[in-house]
Amino acid sequence: MSREFRKMPPRAPMAMPEQDFDADFHDQSAPGAAPVRGTRLWRLMAFSPALIATLGLTWVIHGWFAAQGINVIEAILLTLICFNFFWIAFSVSTVALGLVSLARREPPARPTAMQPQKVALLMPIYNEVPWYVLGNARSMLEELRARGGRHDYSMFILSDTQDDAIAAQEQESVQALLASLSPGLKLYYRRRARNTDRKVGNIADWVANWGADYQAMLVLDADSLMTGRAILRLTDALAQDPAAGLIQSFPQLIGAQTVFARMQQFANGVYGMALAEGLARWCGQEGNYWGHNAIIRTAAFASCAGLPKLRSWRGQDQLIMSHDFVEAGLLRRAGWGVRFLPRIRGSYEETPQTLIDHILRDRRWCQGNLQHLNLLWSRGFRSISRFHMFNGAVGYLMSPIWFALLVMWALIGMGEDASVLTYFSETNPTMPSWPELTETRHVLIIVLMYAMLLVPKLMGIAALPLTGVRFNEFGGGLWFALSFLSEVLLSVIYAPILMVQQMIAVFRTMLGIQRGWSPQARNGGHYGLGTLLTCHALETISGLALTAGIIAGLVSPWLLPIAISLLCAVPLSALSGYSMSGRARTWLGTREDYCEPLITQAARHYRTELKSVLEREKIQTPAE
Repeated sequence: MSREFRKMPPRAPMAMPEQDFDADFHDQSAPGAAPVRGTRLWRLMAFSPALIATLGLTWVIHGWFAAQGINVIEAILLTLICFNFFWIAFSVSTVALGLVSLARREPPARPTAMQPQKVALLMPIYNEVPWYVLGNARSMLEELRARGGRHDYSMFILSDTQDDAIAAQEQESVQALLASLSPGLKLYYRRRARNTDRKVGNIADWVANWGADYQAMLVLDADSLMTGRAILRLTDALAQDPAAGLIQSFPQLIGAQTVFARMQQFANGVYGMALAEGLARWCGQEGNYWGHNAIIRTAAFASCAGLPKLRSWRGQDQLIMSHDFVEAGLLRRAGWGVRFLPRIRGSYEETPQTLIDHILRDRRWCQGNLQHLNLLWSRGFRSISRFHMFNGAVGYLMSPIWFALLVMWALIGMGEDASVLTYFSETNPTMPSWPELTETRHVLIIVLMYAMLLVPKLMGIAALPLTGVRFNEFGGGLWFALSFLSEVLLSVIYAPILMVQQMIAVFRTMLGIQRGWSPQARNGGHYGLGTLLTCHALETISGLALTAGIIAGLVSPWLLPIAISLLCAVPLSALSGYSMSGRARTWLGTREDYCEPLITQAARHYRTELKSVLEREKIQTPAE
């Protein structure tokens, strides 16, 4: 390609100043989001049961240890158990809220007058497969054209690709797509020579140069796919609520081909709705943002959500990685509402296909979420926004805590005579006595934790009929039951491995080892034995130690499932990337597998068509 291709509308600059975390800020143009009716009651119903249950467990375990006074080790063990239990209990109460909410019959909202919106669909990309991304883009534009309506949509492909060969393919793909688009559809493309500040900088660059011409922007990921109906419903919701700065949809997972990805997709499709409904209820106007498949009022975002660099504890300026949580908090701080509408269906994204790809993505998310701990005391943030950021960080910090509990439970052994630490306490009387946690009490805690993890899944299943879903949409009751049992089993098997890997991610972040934000491997990587052994060395060693302890009678046999999982981390990681074929493709299937949405069919057709056009042009073009 002789010169770089670019197709953009006339510039419409808009100021996007950096925010100051040390000063309060209120956007004078924000009308002020009115509280959603009943939000305080929903929050009371979400937090109170979790807190009461945690206090109850604390009282019981304290009673076990209190006979001879609480020593330091017992206090640590008690704190770790109860801290973990609160977050598990909170997820249970949130799902329970969703179940209650879905069971209530509410009168339909009265339609209100709305102004037509000019909306930019923003798709930031970085070294992606061009025909795949553009196939998705075309399917969304064509659906919007077929549906019609009062709103005006334009698609922007915002490239940060740094590989010149991929960039050339992008530009060839865009030109081929423009030649085949239906009349009246608007698709634009620009590439930044330097990807300054990554996705944050990519979106900010668009806002600063073209944002003034659009009332709203709908931010997508490279793997996002949304039906025309979902996009229209989000746009209508923003147009009808002048106080809304951001409205987040509930993305459902699609495109899973492997064992691990199908496990994730099934859990999202079956249990996710009740959790999302409960979350929406207690969030009210103070929801969160997940970085994509959400519509944002452009002027509000420009005036309130410009991100400064964050000063690290080493004195270096760092880009805010998990920017979405912070942007939601800044919008709410300025007076705009941030809403979550989980009942808007037709919002899709993809999930990593292998365990290692999931781990690599999780390390990036861990790095970003732990940054939020530095922002918890920033001025002006609402308490719920702080909770969202803290909750995101705790999601990763819980893994080291779980690992510490696992080690302590293993060291406790099967009684005073078998405890590994008994030998230390006998020879060194200055050491505190090890907790007298009998085998029965030990097992009760483990069973309680597993039960609390299973209950939200069962409630999620109970909520399905309330959403209008029938079990025959999952292949029938028996096939659904088989998929459910398979998902539970796979979750139990992979959970200890994920725990160790998240612990590694936390320490990589704390030690400054985790750097950069490389793009996700959309189709999954192919990893050899050496990579698998290197990635899962700690799990394998931990599994060997636990297994040896169980065989020697020093460790409770109730930890055997965890020991086996850790010991088999390498083969389980290899299994995670096994692709389903034939009848097995319906195993762990969701509704979208049994009845494929039209939008995914269209996207696949346009991808194939565009790929064929590019291959024909390549054959016909003589070599230079």
